[in-house]
Amino acid sequence: MITQFVERLPAGKSTPDFSRKPMTTNVQEGKKAFFKAMVSGEPPPAVTWTRNKGEMDDQEKYSTRYDKRAQEHVLEVNTKKKKKDFSDNYKCFATNEYGQAVCAVTLNVNYQSFKTIKPKGRYLLFSLFRTVATRKKQLPQQKEGEIDPKLLELLLSAPKKDYERICLEFGITDFRWFLKKLKQIKKEREDDINVFFFIFIAEFSFDMKLRDPNSEVNLYKDGTLIPYDDDKNSKHSLQKTGINYLFSIKDPQREDAGFYQVDVEETNVLTTDFQAKIKNSKVTENEDAVFQCVLSTALNKITWSKEDASLEHGGKYEITISEDKLTHTLRIKDCQMADKGAYYAIAGITSSSASLTVQEKDAQEKVEDGKEGRVGGEGGEDNGEGICDGTGKGNDGDENDEDAQFVRGLSDINAKVGDRAELSCKLNSETSEGRWYKNGKLLTEEEGVKIIKDGACHILMIECCKKDDNAVYRFEAEGRKSEATLNVQDPPRLDPDALGEFTNPVIVRVGDNAEWKLPFSGGAPMNIQWYKNDDDLLPAVNVKIDTSDTESQLRLTKCQRKDTGEVKIKIKNEFGVIEAVSRLIVLDKPTLPQGPVEITESAVTSVEFKWKPPKDSGGCPVTNYIIERQQVGRNKWSNLGEIPFIHSYKDTDVDPGRRYCYRIRAKNAEGISDYLQTGDIPAGYPGPPTAPKVASAFKDCINLSWCPPCDTGGTKIMGYNLEKNKTGTNYWSLVNQNGPITVKDIFEGAEYRFRVSAINLSGAGEPSIPCEAVIARDPKKPPGKVIDLKITSSSYTTLSLAWTKPKEVKGVEDEAQGYYVEIRPIESLEWTRCNATPIRLTSYTVLGLKAMAAYWVRVIATNYGGNGDPRGFDNYIIAMPPPVRPRFKDRNMKTLMVVKSGNTIRVNINFEASPMPDISWIKDGIPLLKHVTITNSDRGSQLLIPTSERSDSGIYMITVKNIVGQESFSVEIRVTDDPKPPGPVELDENIPGTVTLCWAPSPDEKRDDRIHYMVSKRDSFKRTWRTAADNLFNNKFTVVNIMPGREYYFRVFAKNDMGLSPPSESPVFMKALNFESPPSFIIPLKRRTAPEGYECYMSCAVKGDPGPRVTWYHNNISLNTNTNYHITNVCGVCSLLILRVAPKDNGEYKVIIENKLGNAESSMTLNIEPCILENNY
Repeated sequence: MITQFVERLPAGKSTPDFSRKPMTTNVQEGKKAFFKAMVSGEPPPAVTWTRNKGEMDDQEKYSTRYDKRAQEHVLEVNTKKKKKDFSDNYKCFATNEYGQAVCAVTLNVNYQSFKTIKPKGRYLLFSLFRTVATRKKQLPQQKEGEIDPKLLELLLSAPKKDYERICLEFGITDFRWFLKKLKQIKKEREDDINVFFFIFIAEFSFDMKLRDPNSEVNLYKDGTLIPYDDDKNSKHSLQKTGINYLFSIKDPQREDAGFYQVDVEETNVLTTDFQAKIKNSKVTENEDAVFQCVLSTALNKITWSKEDASLEHGGKYEITISEDKLTHTLRIKDCQMADKGAYYAIAGITSSSASLTVQEKDAQEKVEDGKEGRVGGEGGEDNGEGICDGTGKGNDGDENDEDAQFVRGLSDINAKVGDRAELSCKLNSETSEGRWYKNGKLLTEEEGVKIIKDGACHILMIECCKKDDNAVYRFEAEGRKSEATLNVQDPPRLDPDALGEFTNPVIVRVGDNAEWKLPFSGGAPMNIQWYKNDDDLLPAVNVKIDTSDTESQLRLTKCQRKDTGEVKIKIKNEFGVIEAVSRLIVLDKPTLPQGPVEITESAVTSVEFKWKPPKDSGGCPVTNYIIERQQVGRNKWSNLGEIPFIHSYKDTDVDPGRRYCYRIRAKNAEGISDYLQTGDIPAGYPGPPTAPKVASAFKDCINLSWCPPCDTGGTKIMGYNLEKNKTGTNYWSLVNQNGPITVKDIFEGAEYRFRVSAINLSGAGEPSIPCEAVIARDPKKPPGKVIDLKITSSSYTTLSLAWTKPKEVKGVEDEAQGYYVEIRPIESLEWTRCNATPIRLTSYTVLGLKAMAAYWVRVIATNYGGNGDPRGFDNYIIAMPPPVRPRFKDRNMKTLMVVKSGNTIRVNINFEASPMPDISWIKDGIPLLKHVTITNSDRGSQLLIPTSERSDSGIYMITVKNIVGQESFSVEIRVTDDPKPPGPVELDENIPGTVTLCWAPSPDEKRDDRIHYMVSKRDSFKRTWRTAADNLFNNKFTVVNIMPGREYYFRVFAKNDMGLSPPSESPVFMKALNFESPPSFIIPLKRRTAPEGYECYMSCAVKGDPGPRVTWYHNNISLNTNTNYHITNVCGVCSLLILRVAPKDNGEYKVIIENKLGNAESSMTLNIEPCILENNY
């Protein structure tokens, strides 16, 4: 549906429309659906999409894009989002400012699960590609009164919902009868399938290259989308290997038989066609039969079959393929009666069939011509090229003549309707006779053809080709056959009389209608397009196009002047294209005459002016101009009449001193244009004088002079009006009507402009151009020369000057009010002023000088009285800074640069020197290599190495030298890289408590003299890495303070200016803990004194590993076996107990401890105090 927003479309604009509408789509859940639409309209419309149920804001589910190459608007619906129902009606809107087009489309999403399919049997129709798809048989020719075979094949592979549409396209209206007929045909085809065998899996493969690997590949069975997976265990699977695709059906059943088709998104994968199909063959028993076909696309292999059994190469069957893989041949050896029947050549889903007839030998002898043979053919393209070879042998029973063979077979040709066509072939025998057939029917000359035999050449000539002559022609001679196709082309044709009438221009007035009608003839279908000024004409409000099979009509309503132009029709069909051109002329009144109006004469009694003709004459010539006049100050316009087609007018009926305005209109046969109005034209007024000139100026008066006007207006100049204007105001005041040349009514120091107008009998004319501004002041004397001119600073492009104001000498040299600076290159003779207006300061900087160029320089003082004498230098000045000895600016320049190998090296040296110094770089005392780039300027120098290498390391020195002196600076550049790790680390314990580490040097040690090593360690107690040593320039290091019982880990790093290398780790070092120790006393025995008769306890603490043996002694006599003493040893605490001390126990006690590592002893003295008994009497 198209809605137009405006009542009338502008020229060249159109409402939106769909060139191709989106199509209804059926997809499986989880797949992507694509809707594509092509729109037209001017201006190009904007395309939007909506759906009936819900919004389309989610970009993950809905995405739109515009394909510029295909000029298509695409809506992509991602049905992988299972939470939403995507089955709905979708609408596409194309909108511009003049209208809107709407198109509806339906999306059907199948949400059923495909994993519940249960096998019902184990039988499958034998297929030549190991697939369950039934072979597409060759369509039989339609007989009168029967159903079109193409319609049957189309319906058998189409969904049921499309039956009605397809039947209507073929003119079938009795649907009930046709459906019964279709069911009957299906049943007959199912009954023909009688060869089944047991099979577990069916497969077929094909090669396909995809530009977009993410393209969706869809599989259809009998027009219905079927799901598949990449798992071999699923019912339907599709596996990809390179460009090869393998489709398989697991456990195929009877219902799996059908027509399978592969689509890539919306693009059908077309199969191979037959350029030349196999042909019927007739042989005798024990002879060989040959079937041959030519394909449109090269294939490595096609399938040959007899009825429903495939044929393989070997034994009875010989299958050959040409080098270009287009021609495929099947040879059946030693044919028997059982070999007769239908044979098929199958390429993809396209097939070709032919029958083999085998005659018995006895029956063959009874045949009239007594011949036998076989034929192989190769058809050509539409360009008429092709070959057909025939071979044969045999005899007629009575004669032994040589068999006829084709030297040159028939070739396909193209011919237009009404042209002459000629088919010819050549045999190897001039005596052989033959017959011509058209679509299998014998041809005679009575049917409007000429049959010519010229020796061995046989010619069939058709003088005037008709559409009925489009057929397959065959020539037979002695059992040999050759076929070719005559393609009668019917391009568009136009009747000469109708074409002559069409080419005549169509002339209409504005608002009328214009029509073109052109009959044509030619083969259908016709594509007809109308154009206006090379733009496509589409049906619109004011454009009506009616086209039938034989005629097309264009009607343009309410034509406008801008519609004038070329009208063209292009008629095209598959055979050619033809064009016819006409012209539309729309007549209208002319446009207004073009200005500006030029006044050629303005006298006392006449006024003359001219103009330019109209830009558009309206399609017919301008015949007259209508002139109207109005006196300025009045409202009435007077018609002065019409004048012929000339572009000027002289009005002689004017009054002196009056001003007039004129209107000019153009007239043609269609009407009168709008008017062009002139400005005010005076009659008899004088022209403007020349601009006044200032003769002299003072503070109280200004003297002026001027020249009279060239145009006096036809009368004598009686005087002048002089006007003045003070600068800064817009008011002009009259100085004196008598025209004085001296103006006194002025103010001192004020600036004035003056203009003058001439006066004659008609009055005052136009004023002159104002003169240049003049200041009311007394004249002055020019100033003298400036004093003390000097240069304050200079550079290569600038020069700064300073001077002192000149002295004032009354009556001779007045005060300077400004200064001019002028320069002159030494090679030039002309001075150039640097400042256009005088400067008041006594300093100035000259810019834009050329470096090291020589200039003459001077300064001129000026005032209102004029310029003074110039003051210059005795010598020329060179544009350069003052001489400066080279000096480096940066005081903190680096003397060492470390750069990683492969990185860029940039060394910037800034200096100041004048004049420009000579700069040189050297490396280690020799010139630089070519890969080093040096860039110099007047302020610095840069050394650049884009990709550094280790060989670039060295000391670089720059020398800056000029006429004043020189200066040098050196920088060391080290190009290195991250160091490589040292070699394996070995451990050695030479001294207890220490470990010596030895490692192989890093591979970079030979190339980097600054490489050194760092050792870090970690023990099992602290478990943190600590630096044990750094700045090691050898490959050995001894670690001290190794504690027994701990595991030690060591790392060795190579280290240079870039940093650390990856570590080389040592094996684990473990210091075993030895618990054995010689015996010793922790607490020795101590001296004791005990009273007699009491117990005495003495003890000591010992240690040792293994545990020591303890022996107690009293006065060097062992007590271990003495029962009077109680001796114990508990965990190294040794005790001796004397229950009752007696004087005999007095003496030295000693403990001796010993083990395999040694012994120790401790002794003490026990003193016994006697006990004193007191008498109580």
